[in-house]
Amino acid sequence: MPGTLYVVPTPIGNLSDITVRAKEVLASVHFVAAEDTRVSGRLLTLLDIQKPLVSYHEHNKSRSGQAILDRLLVGESCALVTDAGTPAISDPGEELVALCRKNNVEVIALPGACAAVTALSGSGMPSRRFSFEGFLPQGGKERAEYLNSIRRDTRTMIFHISPHDSSADISDLISALGDRRAVLAKELTKINERYFVATLSALRDGFDDGSINRKGEFVLIVGGYIPTEEDSFWAEMSVKQHYEHYVNLGMPRMDAIKAVASDRGVPKNDIYRELN
Repeated sequence: MPGTLYVVPTPIGNLSDITVRAKEVLASVHFVAAEDTRVSGRLLTLLDIQKPLVSYHEHNKSRSGQAILDRLLVGESCALVTDAGTPAISDPGEELVALCRKNNVEVIALPGACAAVTALSGSGMPSRRFSFEGFLPQGGKERAEYLNSIRRDTRTMIFHISPHDSSADISDLISALGDRRAVLAKELTKINERYFVATLSALRDGFDDGSINRKGEFVLIVGGYIPTEEDSFWAEMSVKQHYEHYVNLGMPRMDAIKAVASDRGVPKNDIYRELN
């Protein structure tokens, strides 16, 4: 019988946030697949757990993922961990989970620390509907298309912000989304944890003038798009009716799809799939 892959969240700062169940699983599996074996090795030492560690990260995921699967298929069990937080969320662990599912290997995901959800729950921003966006694309056409795809998304959005790129990232968000209400969560669960409640421009200015120290880890919560009267013409339309509206105005098919996607704040591929 195949073994089991356990998806095990680890603390994002405060070691006390490790769960009893997570410790039990880490102590019981045959081996641990870690983003950085040095970081996870230190955690296991603090927990007084000794287990073999194998490396699994963005740059070796194809080769290492297959090696992990091979061991699972002969009955071993594995705990998948990342450096901090929940594996497989904006993380190459999602591909290992998918590989296991494809090969009928049982996957059990444990609840636990997640920076995105922790930041949202402490932000005071609307949380009934939200999207996790992770880090912005690095730049160029991909970044521009991505920002355009989310500019009319009405959900609260959650971003990871790199300390070194903080001003540039926030400036690009302002250009695409406008100067929206936002909350910046810094160093969650750590001694220097802080929440900054402001507009995007004020947060950018804080990084630029030094009132927000760039050292640390940041999660940015940004308010969703608030529809205006100009948006109301398509509010009661289906996607097909919305698309036909633009086609009837003389737009080429792909331009009409892009226009519908822009109006609705979704990727154009979503519109394309719904129409086909």
